[in-house]
Amino acid sequence: MSVKKVKLTIPQGSTYVHTFSYVDSDGDAVSLLNFTARMQFRESAAAEAALYEGTTENGHIVINGPAGSVQLKISAATTAAWTFTYAVYDLEIVSPLGVVTRLVQGSVKVTPEVTR
Repeated sequence: MSVKKVKLTIPQGSTYVHTFSYVDSDGDAVSLLNFTARMQFRESAAAEAALYEGTTENGHIVINGPAGSVQLKISAATTAAWTFTYAVYDLEIVSPLGVVTRLVQGSVKVTPEVTR
């Protein structure tokens, strides 16, 4: 499977929701029942520190197993605190057997908040 590339544009100070779908070559949803997911934003792929981390454990990622969808949910308070404007990310899903698959990757642009 090739890794899908998606550019994210996130308005600072706003709640951000984005849903990714995992489908097979026929376009049918792949079951993600009992999977977990994780993602990080970094200044570059080689950067030591993560700028943001979302996981199913911290509630920033919600998986609908039967539908094969992974939803990123970032609160307005979280995006308001960001001081970066550009990052790279990837999103990995982890099967119940521990198999890790990179579902999507790309860049993140944070548009600055004017109304505070």
